Amino acid sequence: MNRRMLITTVAMLALSAGTAFAQGAGKPMKITLNFLAAAPNAGFMMAKQLGLYEKAGINLTIEEGKGSGTTAQMVATGQTDIGFADAPAAMQLRTKGAPVKIIAPVLQTNGFAIIALEDSQIEAPKDLVGKKLAVQPGTAQTTLLEAILASNGIDKSKVDVIAIDPGAFVGALLEKKVDAILGGADFHSIQIRERGFKVRDIFYRDVGVPTVGLSIIARDDRIKADAELFKKFVEASLLGWDAARKNPEAAADAVVAQFPAVKKAQVLAQFDVVNKLLCAPGATALGKVPETNWTVSYDLLTQYLGLPKDKPITDYYTTELLPASAPACP
Repeated sequence: MNRRMLITTVAMLALSAGTAFAQGAGKPMKITLNFLAAAPNAGFMMAKQLGLYEKAGINLTIEEGKGSGTTAQMVATGQTDIGFADAPAAMQLRTKGAPVKIIAPVLQTNGFAIIALEDSQIEAPKDLVGKKLAVQPGTAQTTLLEAILASNGIDKSKVDVIAIDPGAFVGALLEKKVDAILGGADFHSIQIRERGFKVRDIFYRDVGVPTVGLSIIARDDRIKADAELFKKFVEASLLGWDAARKNPEAAADAVVAQFPAVKKAQVLAQFDVVNKLLCAPGATALGKVPETNWTVSYDLLTQYLGLPKDKPITDYYTTELLPASAPACP
């Protein structure tokens, strides 16, 4: 090969590599999920499967998490670019000086619920009076129990609250050792239904405690350094979530394709709950929580979870990275 041919070949290879990067690889980003891959975070896998991140110029890596608190800390320490975590977890970390901000609430309300078997005749919080209620100490569901009781005019002394080990939690309800449990409708209720029992979920959001749920979070400095990149990420993610809610079957396939250990049937079952949480009552679009919900969340968190009142609620989140025309809520 003569010198001219060699130079031409090298130039063509360089051009080809540059084009491939521009079209395929894009800007590397990593998102750490709230927990294991499942329906509550399936929209990201759906967006990746549809090529929405690639189209936005993002080469996204999705990794499973170990709980919202851990995910929020990973964002704060720069171990991941994007986090998916419960809004209260991110807000509590920010009060400790961590530069973590909510940039798009995906599940606009939490999935916490008072869970009872259908034949229990427990249909509202007032029906807990005189009943045995199982809780897991230290969980957000349990901490917010006082808010549930206060919002519904119930004297706590009239409810028999019993702390139960996580391993025996669901079993206590099925064996009718307790009348109801406080848990996650997208987790505990699914377990109960899988065992063939009919269950009733009384969602916190419907009885006065609509705290904002799983949200996209990022570091302040990284947002400031490349706001356009985060805008593209949010827009692609919300489009992915829109596609997932409209086609849970395809979304479940996307989850399993990227995380083969996940059971498709379980993801599909979870979507029955997740789709109820994507839009809060009164919301107009995905990712856009009504201001009243933010205010209620702030009031509940300051009163019951020890969130300090030295900063306004607007310090914890921003709407500047949301797309102008996000997918509409039903």
